[in-house]
Amino acid sequence: MKKIISLLAVFISLGASAQMTPVGLWHTIDDETKQPKGEIRITENNGVLSGIVGRALKEDPKAKTVCDLCTDDRKDQKIIGMEIIRNLTREGKDTDYTWAGKGTILDPNNGKVYEVKMVPIDGGKRLQVRGYLGIFYRTQFWTRVE
Repeated sequence: MKKIISLLAVFISLGASAQMTPVGLWHTIDDETKQPKGEIRITENNGVLSGIVGRALKEDPKAKTVCDLCTDDRKDQKIIGMEIIRNLTREGKDTDYTWAGKGTILDPNNGKVYEVKMVPIDGGKRLQVRGYLGIFYRTQFWTRVE
């Protein structure tokens, strides 16, 4: 009986820590309406995270479809399917769930690339996404798609 309880405790703790990562499907939130705006899928490869724009969640006839203001290899690429998060790695100890490590995030609306820091919060149900340009930053909170 003790072994079963121990195994259950291990599986429960593994499940909880597995959610304390940015890996997964996220809804971005519109700054003005506070409603879900788009989907971003974050994946991990050898400890490095990247994120791809999945789809728009609301119709907007004025929404850009290509990144015409991008200045790197993403110039004039379609935004849907575009990699907007690159080179994000975990910082600190095993108990620190901060991801930054020279990672970047692209805002396809203005073509700017920002240093990024991501921290899962609320048990991994939300993701604090902070983009930096020098000493200035902007923070968004994304929600995990269950």
